[in-house]
Amino acid sequence: MGIVIGAKPDRSFADPLGLLSDCHRRIEKFLETLILIVTDARSNTTPDGCFALADDSKHPLEVALKYFREAAPRHTRDEEESLFPKLRASTNGAARAALAAVDALEADHDRADLGHVEVERIGQQWLADGRITGGDIDTMQTVLSELQSLYQAHIVIEDTKIFPMAALVLDEVTIAGVGREMAERRGINLDTAPDLKLRCPTQRRKELLNVS
Repeated sequence: MGIVIGAKPDRSFADPLGLLSDCHRRIEKFLETLILIVTDARSNTTPDGCFALADDSKHPLEVALKYFREAAPRHTRDEEESLFPKLRASTNGAARAALAAVDALEADHDRADLGHVEVERIGQQWLADGRITGGDIDTMQTVLSELQSLYQAHIVIEDTKIFPMAALVLDEVTIAGVGREMAERRGINLDTAPDLKLRCPTQRRKELLNVS
């Protein structure tokens, strides 16, 4: 059940808005992975009525949990600490009109965080014990379904409205600043690491994702 990054070239920190959108694809993919693991486990019951974690699901579960524990919060900070403040500081009418939507997106982040805390708790227990109760698998499935619905609406707004609007109202220097902050958040100094070609360190082509 490995997750493989396909043929699409990596975006770069020189295109931070595109990079943010690329991160959405990873969020969607890892969420789908978690949902598939839970769905498959429904047919893998133990004699005491618990639900076993299949051997080939252990690594995908570890990787998906790690993504939402470590990489996804950086994406949230990219938006809340780098992009959204620049939109709030803009005097452009389109940016001013979008501030209510930006506030709602931040509220979505808070709701998602609560859901991921629960998924992390149950997922780590599953990895440790090799099985979880019916109540826990029900909770995990419900929370994952709620997260999927939340992200679907959230991502559409960002990919089709907020990011395109930001590309129009923010100047090149400001957008470059967003990319620089995103790189620094991942421990990359673009002035001293030009050989990285500004690649996003959480994305690798044609190999299993190892989130760092």
